[in-house]
Amino acid sequence: MNAIPSSSIDAMRVARPVRAMHALGLAYRAILQANGEDELLQAVCLALVESGAYTQAGIWYTDEGEPPSLHPMAQAGSQPDQVVSASRDGQLAIEAIRCGRPLVALPGGAGAVAECVFPLLVWGETLLGCLVLYSPEAGVFDQTETELLGDVADSLATRIQALRAHAVLAHKSDHLLLVQRALRTLSAGNRVLLRAQDEAQLLSEMCRSIVEVGGYCLAWVGYAIDDEEQSIRPMAIYGEHRDMLDGLRLTWGDNAYGQTPSGQAIRSGQASVRRHIATDPGLYFYREEAVRRGFAAISGFPLVVDGKPIGCLTIFAGEEAAFEDRELSVLGEMAEDLAFGIATARAREKHAEAERTIERMAYYDSLTELPNRASLKARLSEAIEAARQQHCSLALLMLNIDRFREINEVLGYHEGDNILIETAQRLQTLLGPGCMLARLAVDEFAVLMPMADAEQAMDMARQMAATFSEPFEPAGVRVEIRVSIGIALYPGHGEEPSQLILHADAAMYQAKRQRSDIALYSGSPESDNRRRLLLIAELRRAIEDNQLLLYCQPKADMRSGRICGAEALVRWQHPEHGLIPPDQFIPLAEQTGLINPLTYWVLNAAMRQCYDWRGAGLDIPLAVNLSARNLQDPRLLDRIAGLSATWGASPDSLQFELTESTLMDDPEGALDILQRIKQMGFRLYVDDYGTGYSSLSYLKRLPIDSLKIDKSFVMSMPEERDSYAIVRSTIEMSHNLNLEVVAEGAASQQIWAQLTALGADVGQGSYLSNPMPAEQFLGWHGGH
Repeated sequence: MNAIPSSSIDAMRVARPVRAMHALGLAYRAILQANGEDELLQAVCLALVESGAYTQAGIWYTDEGEPPSLHPMAQAGSQPDQVVSASRDGQLAIEAIRCGRPLVALPGGAGAVAECVFPLLVWGETLLGCLVLYSPEAGVFDQTETELLGDVADSLATRIQALRAHAVLAHKSDHLLLVQRALRTLSAGNRVLLRAQDEAQLLSEMCRSIVEVGGYCLAWVGYAIDDEEQSIRPMAIYGEHRDMLDGLRLTWGDNAYGQTPSGQAIRSGQASVRRHIATDPGLYFYREEAVRRGFAAISGFPLVVDGKPIGCLTIFAGEEAAFEDRELSVLGEMAEDLAFGIATARAREKHAEAERTIERMAYYDSLTELPNRASLKARLSEAIEAARQQHCSLALLMLNIDRFREINEVLGYHEGDNILIETAQRLQTLLGPGCMLARLAVDEFAVLMPMADAEQAMDMARQMAATFSEPFEPAGVRVEIRVSIGIALYPGHGEEPSQLILHADAAMYQAKRQRSDIALYSGSPESDNRRRLLLIAELRRAIEDNQLLLYCQPKADMRSGRICGAEALVRWQHPEHGLIPPDQFIPLAEQTGLINPLTYWVLNAAMRQCYDWRGAGLDIPLAVNLSARNLQDPRLLDRIAGLSATWGASPDSLQFELTESTLMDDPEGALDILQRIKQMGFRLYVDDYGTGYSSLSYLKRLPIDSLKIDKSFVMSMPEERDSYAIVRSTIEMSHNLNLEVVAEGAASQQIWAQLTALGADVGQGSYLSNPMPAEQFLGWHGGH
């Protein structure tokens, strides 16, 4: 082999430091410019080789094993097999790593290269791996070059650590953004829970919020179906790619198609996540389509209601880093809220359905599904008010099936019910716009015709009668049926619902008696007397059979608002005609002598009610009205004393009200009875004061405690100055006589304020409360 000329060796020695410095400059530039760890390692290796100072360069990372294992991370140079050999043998590198300083292996023969290994240490402590350089030149890796390259290795290690720290911070920042996104989604979901009206809206709005507010790609809710396929039925979906589910086999079964997060969430009752859709073998059947649409991660959350997964909430994201622990926890909380919302919506729907059922039972006939008597009365009230405002008439028709009891006895109740159902169907076909068909009793129907006159009502009645000309055929038996129809008109035959119903009913019975099929209420004295006698007989039976109801209207102290008593009122719950107002039966009772048993019924009911209230902790008096006939009854005082003893009632429990006109029927007789009642300890009130003709001197003689101003004056106070003056002077006069003043008819806040300003002591009227059934009073009082 020819020797290298000494002049060439000298030249190489001169050029060597220049190439080394150039390599160092390129290496530092690569360290400063690289943006990622992999980019950094490869750039440094290339810079060191391309400078011409070194033939090969490589970087290995090590682990903490013994002996340490080396893992190639980057390499460059014209002889990569040499680098591989070094990484395979790695003895020099392992020694350098162990001792923590650079080690050099110089050429030992012809064709050999020098090797230098630099440990990659961060701040002299954290070991990352090593940098290995190769060069065939003589004089390579002297002390100066080795020290400079050691600085490069230290800078490289520091840069690696900085990039890793930056990557950790970037990951944390990205993770924080994802968590914030989940928190926004949770907040939006809570708003949906508060605003959704039903289950369908809840599901659709929740999916919309997840996508629009949370920024996720797609969200859908599916319910688990307990069928043979164990399928999942999509209930709501939102997102740009909402057609993603079209044609997919969605199942929660433990099979190849059920390994999706949706299926796993339903089966396990736990959240399920897939962060690498593109490479996930469990999603093979829609993986390609999901990636094409930009989906990178998917999560499924069980919807648990009553301890059982009923479905799942599935969310797609465009980031592979999505759905890490904190974000998953927040979204899991949202899924729990959604499940709670579903349970609440279902409970609300059940409650609403129960209310609808109760309302239907209260207002509809269960057999024919027609409105019942209560529904008719409500609709009739509305129709009368509309007719009053529009100055038009209306008609009410009552239909009764003749001999229906005999039909039931012969054919049986089942076939009788079938006839009633078919009757309803036949009549329904005759109704025009706005008309109403109702079933009032077993064999009784009614038709309400708004804006109808007598001629139109008669025409409808003839059509109704004609529809029965076709025989019925229950159970194959041909049955001929006749009906009786009565007609009453507003306003000629009555201006209140109860009056029209009563008069239509009377006309129907008139048609039945006359066998005329149809009768228009005539209001003739004969029919009126007949109806009056019938009502008297039924009232007597109502008193004996306890068909009467006790109502109470509260009274309140004007200044404090404290409930200080109530007035006892009577209502008649007629088995056929419904609730009959007192102005229709009390005058009859007054005229026929039934007023005494009626009053004693009220007295007994009032004392029994006071007894019940005392047991419940409510101790307020009830005021009972006495009529002129009551004062003439020689048994009145004994009855009062006997009922008081029966119920253990003290005089404080009961008060008596007498109208001014009642007192003037027999002034001296009334004075005697009132004095004896007063001696028994009861408080006495003069009712409807201002409507009679009692003198001031007579009032001063009466043993009364209070005056009740008639409601006609009280209610007209805001509009009529005369009424206001009468009320004011009555209050002043009463107080001068040391009498308490009760103002009846306080129907508004304005009237209540005026009465308070004028010094009235007690108020009574609809502003405080309308009369209510006695059994409801205790609950009302508790909430007042």
